[in-house]
Amino acid sequence: MRKYLHIDLENQSIDSEELEGETLARAGRYHIVKTLLDRGTATIDPLSADNPLIFSAGPFAGTNFSNANRISVGCKSPLTGGIKESNAGGTFAFALGQLELAGFTLLGASKDWVVIRITKEGEVTFDDAEPYLGKGLFEAAALLHEKYGDKVSIGICGPVAEYGGLIAGIAFSDQENRPVRISARGGVGAVMGSKKVKAIIVDKHKMPPFHDRKKLMSSVREYGAKLDDDAAIKSLGRNGTAQVADIINHMGGLPVRNFSNGQVVGHDKGTLKMGGDFIREQNTARGGDTTHACMPGCMIKCSNVYNDADGNEVVSPLEYETIGLLGTNCGLTDPDEVARLNWTANDLGIDTIETGALLGILMDSGQAEYGDVGFMEAALDDIRQGNERGRLLAQGTARVGEHFGIERVPVIKKQAISAYDPRAIEVTGISMMVTAQGADHATGSLFNIETKDKDTEELTAASMEVQMMCAAADSLGLCVFGRSVTNINLELIVTALNNALGTDLDVGFFARLGLETLELEIQFNEQAGFTEADDELPAFFYDNPLPPTDKAARHHSAEVNRFRKVWMAAQPS
Repeated sequence: MRKYLHIDLENQSIDSEELEGETLARAGRYHIVKTLLDRGTATIDPLSADNPLIFSAGPFAGTNFSNANRISVGCKSPLTGGIKESNAGGTFAFALGQLELAGFTLLGASKDWVVIRITKEGEVTFDDAEPYLGKGLFEAAALLHEKYGDKVSIGICGPVAEYGGLIAGIAFSDQENRPVRISARGGVGAVMGSKKVKAIIVDKHKMPPFHDRKKLMSSVREYGAKLDDDAAIKSLGRNGTAQVADIINHMGGLPVRNFSNGQVVGHDKGTLKMGGDFIREQNTARGGDTTHACMPGCMIKCSNVYNDADGNEVVSPLEYETIGLLGTNCGLTDPDEVARLNWTANDLGIDTIETGALLGILMDSGQAEYGDVGFMEAALDDIRQGNERGRLLAQGTARVGEHFGIERVPVIKKQAISAYDPRAIEVTGISMMVTAQGADHATGSLFNIETKDKDTEELTAASMEVQMMCAAADSLGLCVFGRSVTNINLELIVTALNNALGTDLDVGFFARLGLETLELEIQFNEQAGFTEADDELPAFFYDNPLPPTDKAARHHSAEVNRFRKVWMAAQPS
């Protein structure tokens, strides 16, 4: 049994309810969309006080279950206007679990800026946030740790969120208390800012009780052993997510110069400087950490701590999506440049995917040459200051493109496409088209299958299968990077759930949870006014073949949705 808190910001009152059994398993992404639908929020103004901001921890939170301590944040997205769940690693869900909390919802809006404190004694207090306003996340987090100590986890929004920038996320503490694990997508930070909540401080405590702790720990060890034996996990642990750049570049689907090319060519000795092999070798020589765990207990360790040539830490983490959108998409060729920009984006608490895409379209429209780091730094400085240009840029790629009349704008549902060109990486492209979450690869990325001899029906089925499994993982607080083990060991996962919660769930629960989540998200977006036309790729993906493969997009929303509905109807209930 765990408590769930309903925090009324207007009158600073707390209502709590006790959750148990299967309800605790239906956490994260499922809990967010179910709650928002039940509250009738699909048609509200997302930056109004009526938009709840939900923080949900999975059923294993607070343990050392590898990759099972992710935090889900959700609301109606002010960026897309649809449903949004954005999850992150770090220690925040871990801390909530250790306090026997399943999560909390922020309701209404505060009159003044506050810091919310949740203590191990069960107290919830509201402190003055004035000392932290306007500061970058690193300075603000350091001041918060000075006041509240080191044995806490922090959820915090940055200066861009304070003025309502739609590229703003919510940052959470990593294991070394860096505020760098970001729920970045969809403008969740802007919603936190609209509520005048600067930060949430949660005490760390001790492992919470479970129905059968001994059996649960046995499942934890068994899952860990399977991770340790899995080749895909070992590869991911060796090079981190940066290894994806090598793979996608080889496939010709890397975003290069505003998605005008799919491959960086001419790199030294066949090694992509912006890829995992080069970054690992260089970072190792500089004394950086190439196998960093963002969550307590995680055995995958796909994160990193990136050092400069003098051996000083620049940023943690330097991830594939940032390399792709803030890097190659803007014409950069040196990971050192991306790392410095990445640090600034982290300090601002903004989405590097959205930021890289919007800077890319500005370069494409002639406002700067590709690779102009000075232009990028100046844009980030404007965003930090919140001046007229900065506030415009902070509204995201779709709105910036509309403002300047730019033709090639890589967005779906007003959210920037992730670092997989849908012309070459087709299943991920379909996932980004039809997911209710906007152009979000994390809802169903699948790039390691051959697609050229497969039609839209086959590829839509592949997309929906991976979307269903990802939605279930997101609802259980599981990192999808463990899916090569998770998805073939569902009996182990469900057994662990039963041991943790005292439930009697069958092995089919995992897929049903994912499918129900997708169905509810589609329902939410339909109520919010989305139509099939909102799932279509931008025209240039169909009209402009992508070098060097010369592939053009071949899947349209009407056909994809027809096959999606057939696939979903065929799934067991």
